[in-house]
Amino acid sequence: MAKPEPVFPVWGSGSSSQGAFSLFSRFWPRAAATKDDHQIELALLADSGLKVVSPSTSDPSQPPLTNHESATTLATSASSDVVAELLDVDIDSEGNYIHTLAIRNNKQTSNAKARHSLVITHGYFTGLGFFFRNYHELSQVPDWDIYSIDWLGMGRSSRPKYVSKRGESEDARVAHAESFFVESLEEWRERMGIERMTLCGHSFGGYMSALYALKYPERVEKLVLVSPIGIPKAPPDFEDRLRQGHGPARRRIPPSSSCTPEYESAEITDAAVKAEEASEAAANKLNEPSRARRLMIGMAMNLWERNFAPQWVVRTAGPLSRRLIDWYIGRFEWLSETQRTALSAYAHQISVLPGSSESALGDILRPGAFARRPLIDRLGSITVPTVFMYGANDWVDFTGGEQVIRRIAGRVSTNLYRISQAGHNLHLENPAEFNNALAAEMRAIS
Repeated sequence: MAKPEPVFPVWGSGSSSQGAFSLFSRFWPRAAATKDDHQIELALLADSGLKVVSPSTSDPSQPPLTNHESATTLATSASSDVVAELLDVDIDSEGNYIHTLAIRNNKQTSNAKARHSLVITHGYFTGLGFFFRNYHELSQVPDWDIYSIDWLGMGRSSRPKYVSKRGESEDARVAHAESFFVESLEEWRERMGIERMTLCGHSFGGYMSALYALKYPERVEKLVLVSPIGIPKAPPDFEDRLRQGHGPARRRIPPSSSCTPEYESAEITDAAVKAEEASEAAANKLNEPSRARRLMIGMAMNLWERNFAPQWVVRTAGPLSRRLIDWYIGRFEWLSETQRTALSAYAHQISVLPGSSESALGDILRPGAFARRPLIDRLGSITVPTVFMYGANDWVDFTGGEQVIRRIAGRVSTNLYRISQAGHNLHLENPAEFNNALAAEMRAIS
């Protein structure tokens, strides 16, 4: 078999006429990866209790053979009793595809075909491999098919060129970016032959899943938003404070009595809010940011507005790129050393593949992860059952979910979970509690 060519050119591959830039690139090669190298992803999935096979049918909308005898095993764990397929699902005539993990008909009752579908969408800077601690347990819910996708232009999906509309109005800029993801998800659903689904999105995936449910409510049986970004409005002085080197003054919203009692919240009074703000103001005054910090933050904000993404930093780091990822994943103390190594290799690979829709983040969010068009102004019209999940130590404020629940409670069913001993990556940090909560929401439909 021919050796696959790099899908992203390495610095220094041009002619000598490129001058100093080419000379520099010979000593500092840009990080690259090949899209055909699946072994890194398979090594991660092998730790998830799955037997991963190649497609046993050319039509992804058809279930695989029951015994999978004709399928080729790609990866397996020591005790794998759950069969999963890796699919690249074509979504248009231009060669674009959505990379998909499909677990179908592993646990059934009396039906020949599973009655419900769970579709998991990942967050920014991640991919479907980041749910490797969840697939096996979720597949044990009878009569459910489990799907997990890489967003178009991210993970191991195809990497079409993304053209920002940042030269147009902000509304046009946001609408163009959102449509890129929402419509590709709809194309994928049609290709897979899924009539209705429980849509579970984490972080950025939660934001896009919410928009999908708003546009295509007839296709969503339940919406599960896992630490979703983009719900609250940015504080009025946020960008000014950020350029000065400070974070925004955090205003907590008192918990709503209308939220379902899946968690406990301490009462937050107006006096407590004012005391917290006064304390923060005093701390900021004592710790006035340096001029260097202000310059660096200003530079980062300008790069953000020009659609530069964190992955650009990783690619540009060249031979140091893997060290950056190792440092980031190395903080995941809840994983074993073997798991961190596998996840780091996977995260590095999907980060150095060609840049694509990652640059859309600057079209959707302002610096600081506040949405240009906050979901709090849009989710009031949601018509499908909606569930929120947050980590108890999450940097995404759960009170954003509470705000939405206050607006829609009584019209659609709602729920809110706070997963203990977990932060933003709650599905990785406390998989047992996360899996139990999500499985309970699945069984409530069954």
